[in-house]
Formats: sequence, C-alpha cells, structure tokens
Amino acid sequence: MIYVIGISIAFFLSFLLITKKGRTSADTFLAVWMGITGFHLFLFYHNSITKTYLYPDLLGLEIPLPLLHGPFLYLYTTTLIHPDRLKTYRWMVHFVPSLLVYLYLMPFFTSTASQKIAVYEHEGQGYQGFMSILLVFISIAGVLYVFFSNRQLRRYRLHLLNQFSYQEKINLNWLRYLFLWMGLLWLIIILRGNDQIIFTTVVFFVLFIGYFGIRQVGLFSVHSSEIEEKKTTLTLNENTKKYEKSGLSDEMAEHIYVRLTEAMHEKKLFTNAELSLADLAFHLSVHPNYLSQVINTFEEKSFFDYINALRIEEFKRLADQPENQKYTLLGLAYDCGFNSKTSFNRNFKKATGLAPSEYLKQTEATFA
Repeated sequence: MIYVIGISIAFFLSFLLITKKGRTSADTFLAVWMGITGFHLFLFYHNSITKTYLYPDLLGLEIPLPLLHGPFLYLYTTTLIHPDRLKTYRWMVHFVPSLLVYLYLMPFFTSTASQKIAVYEHEGQGYQGFMSILLVFISIAGVLYVFFSNRQLRRYRLHLLNQFSYQEKINLNWLRYLFLWMGLLWLIIILRGNDQIIFTTVVFFVLFIGYFGIRQVGLFSVHSSEIEEKKTTLTLNENTKKYEKSGLSDEMAEHIYVRLTEAMHEKKLFTNAELSLADLAFHLSVHPNYLSQVINTFEEKSFFDYINALRIEEFKRLADQPENQKYTLLGLAYDCGFNSKTSFNRNFKKATGLAPSEYLKQTEATFA
C-alpha cells in the first residue's frame, strides 16, 4: 500500500509542477524527476512486489533508472541556483550512461515475453556480472552527484553573504535536507540494503518533497518566482569578477567608504528589509564589485554581516530610548530592518553573544 501512495503522490507532484503558473527551468527538471520517480516506483511494485508480470514489456525498464536520479538532483540544484546556466544542451550528457545501459540491454528488450519472465524468475540469470558492475557504477555516480550538488549550494550560500542583507527567502536551506535524503538513499544502496528498504526510503523521499515543497518553500506556487528573481540578480553579479582591484585606488576606496558611511547614518538604508548589494551600489552610483571590496576591506565583514551589524546598533539605540519601551522587541527589530524574529535573534546573538532579552536585562530596560 505504501508504494501505491508513493506512486500517486509522485505523479501528483509532477502534475502540479508541470501546470504551475510561471514555471521555471528548475520546476521543469523537478517535474520530470518526480514523474520518473513515480514510474520507477511503479516498475518496482509491478516487477518485485506483485511478481505477476502482467506486462512483460515493462520488465527491465527499471534497470537504468537509478542512473537518472543523481543527474536530476544536480540539474535541479544547478537551475535553482543559476537559472541561466543551462542555455545549451550540453546538460544532456548526464543522461548518456543510462542511455548506454538501455542500448546494452536491447537484446533483453527484444526477447520474447517468456524469456524475459524466465530471467526475472531466475534472479537475472545471464546478466549477473553486468548487474554487479552496474551497481558499483550507480553507487559511485550517486555519491558524486550528491557531493557536487551540495558543493554548489555551499558556494551559493557564501555568495549570498556578499550580495544580500537577508536570507530567509533565498537561502534554500531545504535543499540541504534533500541532499541528506539522497545521501541516505545511496548509503543504503552501498550497504546492499534490500530493495524494499530502498524503495520505502524513496517513498518517504517523495513525501518529503511534497511536504517541504508545499509547507515550507512554496515550491508549487507562484511565490517561488520571487526567489528566482533574486537568484537571477545574484547570478548576474557572479558572472563578473569578484574584485577589480587594479581599477580601484586607495583614494577612491576611501571616498566610497565615506559616502557609504554617510548614507547609512543619515538615510539609514539598512532599514530596508530586502536591501541588496546591487540596490546599495545603485544608490551610491558605484560598481557592486567595488562596493563589496570596500566593505570587506574597511569593515572586514561580508555585506550581510555589515548591514545586520548596523541594524543591531540601531536596535540598541532605539531600545535605550524610554519612549520606545511601549513597543515590543520584535516591533523595534522590524523598524531596524529585520524581517523575521528568527533572523533578528540569530544575528543579535552572533554579534553580541547574548539573546536580545538577556541584553536588555543587562541594560535594565523594560518593554511591552
């Protein structure tokens, strides 16, 4: 019964993604991946659980499918982080191994129904050596794809620190859990877990996609297009060199830093909850790379830490004023540019070593 549930949900999620308004390339890859996952579960259920072999033509189709899951994870991650990266069809090379396996198995696919059933009833007789080699290749490829996908996410998160003053909508934390699920799945395969354990894990993997996609990140709603827009801005900035030090003199850097400091103290630009490096550079009429270099050099902080440090100092200033004690801590935090309680608490403790409430106890301030 659990496999039927997994099959149904996988196809349903694929349908939601395909019919999603404003569908992105990442959505398309995930939709196809969910469709293939549902088909893979169906083939396992038909071939290994029921063992009725009602449709002999389906026998063997599941063998190359494990080689598709790693590439789809990698391509989904790539298009989610770098929307414009896959402009050519070179990404199709990731599916060549599975195609080669299908070609190798062509004699099996063209055999009679009774011959196919006989091979399955005798646990792959005549293909044991090939299947052993294939299992090793599948395991290695799976681990490598999880590794390279996770490496992309780590690099992306590092770039966020120098591009945005907030991370709540664009940090893609849920992808880390996706990688953990895939890593667990490949670990079970490597440890030679039986097929029922493997595919039961796949069912829970599908449930995970559905839960986090709908409840956590709005994966199946138009809301995710906002995330896509922010990542596109990040991608454009990544396509230029990080710094162009030869074009930025010490005198020019000091001039930019003075203007930056004045803008922050006089106009309090940091109170914009969605302030980005590009926004600030536009306001100061300087190149984003120069501005990033100035912040890193003079403040010895990333853009993210620099802006949030200013927000924390502003919060302290407001908290010290008696007329503000009628407001809540969160209300003041929002006024300073934080867009969530979690973000405020995390950044405040990172900067001061204290929770906001602990800090206020030390200052003997009281709030509503």
